[in-house]
Amino acid sequence: MQRIYEPENLMEGELLQGMLASEGVEAHLVGRDLLGGAGELPVFGLLGLAVDNDQAQYARELIAAYNAALPMSGDEPDSFPGVLVC
Repeated sequence: MQRIYEPENLMEGELLQGMLASEGVEAHLVGRDLLGGAGELPVFGLLGLAVDNDQAQYARELIAAYNAALPMSGDEPDSFPGVLVC
């Protein structure tokens, strides 16, 4: 297992874990149980995505592509130009 990415928060970690699973990469979100110790533990570096050694490069490429993606133009409503409304 290799730790390939440190998500900013639990939501990003779970989102990326699901994205990797949809591409056939089994990822483990390491450190999710440590978040309850916030205040007693350092804030950064608790969470990490870990994958098998043979899938590490592919998983890194998928995460890099995800982080480089931009919203598609034309998805914004006319009443809010330049703002993505969810």
